Amino acid sequence: MELKGKKVLITGGASGIGLEAAKQFLANGASVIITGRNQEKLDEARKLYPAITAIKSDVSDAGDAQKLFKQVQQLGGIDILYNNAGVLTNPINLGTANGQHFEDAAYEINVNYLAVIRLNNLFIDMLKSRAEGAIINTTSLLSYVPSLLEATYAASKVALQFYTKALRKHLQILDSSVKVFELLPPLVATEMTTDMNGKKMTTADMVKGFIAGLQNDQLTIRIGDTKTVYILNRLFPKLTFNLANPKKSYKVIAS
Repeated sequence: MELKGKKVLITGGASGIGLEAAKQFLANGASVIITGRNQEKLDEARKLYPAITAIKSDVSDAGDAQKLFKQVQQLGGIDILYNNAGVLTNPINLGTANGQHFEDAAYEINVNYLAVIRLNNLFIDMLKSRAEGAIINTTSLLSYVPSLLEATYAASKVALQFYTKALRKHLQILDSSVKVFELLPPLVATEMTTDMNGKKMTTADMVKGFIAGLQNDQLTIRIGDTKTVYILNRLFPKLTFNLANPKKSYKVIAS
């Protein structure tokens, strides 16, 4: 896929992977719109990269989504919708009665799954009208193997993975030129993963691999350890589960 001259909308683009992606899209000749809930972070992103257009918007809010679509229309539309925004709540013991778990699960499903569908539905006709439009949905290494500490987060990513595959096939049946990419990052060093242990890939390296996958029309883009987990889980699912859920995670659940 050619990135030069494309217009890209990145949700959750004011920090972490989203901001690094904005930087690298700009470097490849694309123009970039980022969204986020935090105006201060959006302002900081604009100071770093003045070419960026920043729009305050909460992907979990239906009204915000409609406003965002209208603003993007007024800016001339986009070629690429990159659904990067995501949330991860604190670990909770699923084996105990806990009302907070339901609230957290609903929040993760709303942001990580339902909000993606909402934006895709809003922007699909715009993307179909482009010579080379694309949707990028961000799932996770955890869409291959469940996590005891991030159970509902992993579930939201599994839901998004299945939806992404179905959406891609639907558009192919409709003879649409819109490409549907699935990005599967490993554990990446971001604000969201600060308290997590394990080897973390830098945002720069992750996005570099992601951009290369887009340019090569690699519809399923597995980065770093995700490639290993994908293969290992197909051959040795029990071993992969134990590797993803070491004994120390049991202590967190029991505490």
